[in-house]
Amino acid sequence: MKHEEPHHLRNNVLLLSHYAYPRPFTIAIAQLVMAIGHFLLAMAWPGVIYVGTLLIGLGYGAHWAVIPATASELFGLKNFGILYNFISLANPAGSLVFSGVIASTIYDYEAEKQAQVYHPKTSFLGVIWSMLSRPLSTEETLQCDGAVCFFLILMIMSGLCILAAVLSMIVVYRTKVVYANLYGKSRS
Repeated sequence: MKHEEPHHLRNNVLLLSHYAYPRPFTIAIAQLVMAIGHFLLAMAWPGVIYVGTLLIGLGYGAHWAVIPATASELFGLKNFGILYNFISLANPAGSLVFSGVIASTIYDYEAEKQAQVYHPKTSFLGVIWSMLSRPLSTEETLQCDGAVCFFLILMIMSGLCILAAVLSMIVVYRTKVVYANLYGKSRS
């Protein structure tokens, strides 16, 4: 009895063998989809949160589905465990840098700007308010309201996704011969 490949895997192999498109091309497309999703979220138009979240989720899922296969094709299977663990560290490291440092700093800056607008400390009432409210709270919490709080953060993420797509296209160019030898003749 012959083993049948699933339909979606058969189509992927047919596409690779017929056109010899490198997998990093798929990564570039996923990054562009995520860039569009981040841009839409930054614009904060009514109802766009659903579309933006969908695009970011699709791009992120496609990205992490293709990366291990790309690493194994380009670097081989001898050290795949090390490569996979290194790839897996990218997610928490990126979260630490972007969420813990960049996003929180920008959010705090925007919240501080809003706090100065709503409670100006230069006026007499502002000074009185800050003196009276300070002993009541041990920690001053800043809150930011509106789309301006995350606009710059999302635009940075969109720009980084575009940069990643450009870098992926450089990898496509540099590995086209490898993929042509692996899967068939190149059409370009």
